[in-house]
Amino acid sequence: MNRYPTCPVRADFVYDGGGTETFHSSQLALRPHGVHAYYGPFMGVPALRPTDLPNSIFLTYPVMHHHVPTREALFHRTGEIFDLVLGGQLTPRIGGRYVLADAAQAHADIESRGTTGKLLLLP
Repeated sequence: MNRYPTCPVRADFVYDGGGTETFHSSQLALRPHGVHAYYGPFMGVPALRPTDLPNSIFLTYPVMHHHVPTREALFHRTGEIFDLVLGGQLTPRIGGRYVLADAAQAHADIESRGTTGKLLLLP
């Protein structure tokens, strides 16, 4: 018997930067054997018991320098992303634009979890 409620549509992969508040709900959104990439310890480190992981999911803590270890690798990876954007295969979602003087408001909006997409600070 599954003791965890689940989402009607379940993801193969979840990138979770929300800290302790989103840790468990991210796992519940995964299909069995899904991958939870947790990169949110800046907002708190959740208590974890391996037996609490639902649906035989995989939990990983990705660290940038393990994936992009050199300056050359950084330029290569970012080049791949920009090629996808320029080719129309990836469309960044801009959730808001703020003049630089309103940077504090942009941070407050992010912290309130009331935003989606990327927020831009404009000169």
